[in-house]
Amino acid sequence: MYPGAFLDTHPDKPAIIMGGSGFTQTFAQLDAAANRLSHLLRAAGVHPGDHVAVCMENHDRYMEIVWGCHYAGAIYTCASSRLTSGELSYIINDCQAKVFITSHYKADQATEIVPDIPNVGLKLMLDGTVEGYDPYEAAVAEQPATPLHGERIAGFDMLYSSGTTGLPKGVARPFTAQPLEGTANGVSPLVQLLFGATGDSIYLSPAPFYHAAPLRFCMAMHQIGATVVAMEHFDPEQYLQLVEQYRTTHSQVVPTMFIRMLKLPTEARTKYDVSSLQCVIHAAAPCPVEAKKQMIEWFGPIIHEYYAGTEGNGFVYCNSDMWLAHPGTVGTPINCVVHICGEDGEELPRGEAGTIYFEGGAQFEYHNDPEKTKGSRHPSQPWSTLGDVGYLTEDNFVFLTDRKAYMIISGGVNIYPQESENVLVGHPKVIDVAVFGVPNPDFGEEVKAVVQPVAMPASDEEAAALSRELIAFCREHLADVKCPRSIDFREELPRHPTGKLYKRLLKDEYWAAAGKQGQIV
Repeated sequence: MYPGAFLDTHPDKPAIIMGGSGFTQTFAQLDAAANRLSHLLRAAGVHPGDHVAVCMENHDRYMEIVWGCHYAGAIYTCASSRLTSGELSYIINDCQAKVFITSHYKADQATEIVPDIPNVGLKLMLDGTVEGYDPYEAAVAEQPATPLHGERIAGFDMLYSSGTTGLPKGVARPFTAQPLEGTANGVSPLVQLLFGATGDSIYLSPAPFYHAAPLRFCMAMHQIGATVVAMEHFDPEQYLQLVEQYRTTHSQVVPTMFIRMLKLPTEARTKYDVSSLQCVIHAAAPCPVEAKKQMIEWFGPIIHEYYAGTEGNGFVYCNSDMWLAHPGTVGTPINCVVHICGEDGEELPRGEAGTIYFEGGAQFEYHNDPEKTKGSRHPSQPWSTLGDVGYLTEDNFVFLTDRKAYMIISGGVNIYPQESENVLVGHPKVIDVAVFGVPNPDFGEEVKAVVQPVAMPASDEEAAALSRELIAFCREHLADVKCPRSIDFREELPRHPTGKLYKRLLKDEYWAAAGKQGQIV
């Protein structure tokens, strides 16, 4: 299905409402706008299977752009609006985009990359223009609001990995010509069968559209005729206010959003009616056990979790009851088989941690990177991995330990930072935390924490006292070797709006400093 499929039943029903501006686009308006863009893309030489790149904030017209690409049969790459110019031009060139669409919000960067994207035939900008770009609004206004002639082919996304461990890579799948009518994205059955969404649902999306889950879930909601309410930026109190205002039934968040809501003052937390919520889904990053317990107590047993990736190679799921029976789990596989393997690919016994491999999920490749594709495969079986470490229980529940790349080896002991991160973020004075290894001349590595506190210490003495308090707090819950030996404080951590922590940036910074100074930092 697609937005235009509902013109006979509810053309005037809101398809998208922006929570900040109040901008509303009905299904009829969304379909007409998508039709216009599809005509423009075809006139620009974009045919089914060709690529279009998009980079902008959560804009009022974002969804019409991705639907316009979809209507044209294009493969659309939605790039993070937080990328550097080098990263953005790399992605545009790597996906071989014929068209690039951005907004005036990105004007400085859009200007900077023009010389670096010479193969892009058409560059469009919303809300104004700079040299090298045509005005989006004028360009689409000249096109008809009617569908493309003949059979329309459905497009799909090719999104890039977040690049937390290196250059981002496009998650590619073969293009096959599927008719627009009757072709649903892979999430549509999921939101209906697993999460109970219907055409009457109101879906609140607080995350950036360019990320896989928000983009695919919003489009899936449109495919079943439901209304999407989207936030331009996440704010914990505004989230609760929008739930009450629009009587939201479904939503998807990341654990850091849970934590920020839980840190709100009691008055703000209890001010809004959230009883309309039927299903709140979380994914993208591990959720601390205590935070999830508190959210289930607050929202009720309506919280669902899944573990999966943009790659679509596996899906692990649990509802609130399953989680309460197995606190800390990310669920049990529902469309695949999970294998836990050691360094040589041997399958490990239940309860022993190793690399998580999926069997039976979708096949994928990393665009233009056969080495990374090869690295995601099991050495002898047709299984693939996202690079995470975890274990399976006897009753087939999956527990994540950490990403393999972030494991700390101190004195020969393997330490997974997620354990101490989950403890420290539960301290009332902590908003966010990153734990990683830094050089140690005796043990190879030692545990370091960088914390975003509720209030920054006003002096070195206050910082030292808070550091001692947090380390002691961690040692009350974990063995000493797993706890940080030192803590630094920052106003904000480099966390992606989708919830992923750019721990690599912090780790690289500390290791580089240690190399220059010849000492521990």
